[in-house]
Amino acid sequence: MIHPLTWLYVPGDRPHVVTKALSCGADVVVIDLEDAVAPDRKEYARTATAELLSAAQPVPVHVRINALGGPLATADLEAVAALPGVSGLRLPKVTSPAQITGIAGSAPGPLYALLETALGVEHAYAIAAAHPSLRGISLGEADLRADLGIREDAGLDWSRSRVIVAARAAGLAPPPQSVHPDIRDLEGLAASCAHGRTLGFLGRAAIHPRQLPIIERAYLPTQREIEEAETIVKAAANEPGAQALPDGRFIDAAVVAAAQRTLSLARRF
Repeated sequence: MIHPLTWLYVPGDRPHVVTKALSCGADVVVIDLEDAVAPDRKEYARTATAELLSAAQPVPVHVRINALGGPLATADLEAVAALPGVSGLRLPKVTSPAQITGIAGSAPGPLYALLETALGVEHAYAIAAAHPSLRGISLGEADLRADLGIREDAGLDWSRSRVIVAARAAGLAPPPQSVHPDIRDLEGLAASCAHGRTLGFLGRAAIHPRQLPIIERAYLPTQREIEEAETIVKAAANEPGAQALPDGRFIDAAVVAAAQRTLSLARRF
């Protein structure tokens, strides 16, 4: 299975924008019924989304419903959870594994939890391991900043690493980064993606199509990384087991597995 690198969020009350987003090249389109929709537009957003997703779509489409436990989330689930065009549900402001187990029986298909508070981050592993229907966790950094009172971006790095480790410990894919909110700051986006990659993220959420190629370039292997991975895999095929390459690099099973992941990512296109 090809791992998504780009997750494009679009507001659910703008179906014409959603339709355009489906053909803009994003790996996953996320229709947002929560933060991007004003309170007086919630019902329209839900109805428009249900109508659009009554048929299968050309790319995977996830729906971010409203916060669990409220009437809006209940109405969202009743309207969209079982539609053929829905490939996954994104659950905002998750703080406990009970929220995942409570929804798993009534919401078919993959679930993705957004951790947006200190309590959510604190329970990251328990949430990640809560139910087989949960396929991923990620941070909602805007809300987390507000909850923690963080002003500098580096202040989020501990929470980022916590969520990445929790996801991998639970056997889930590496999480995508949270959105870069300035759609004109492509230089800053590229630098932020480079930093996220060093932390262990894989891919990123976006809020505008112009961000997609920046994210892809940041997370796809470079030509040098591909060549190094090919050298490692070839050496392992010729001589199984731990060994030293001619240039002095030591390789073992873990290094080979990482090289294979690099080549698998490179072959996604």
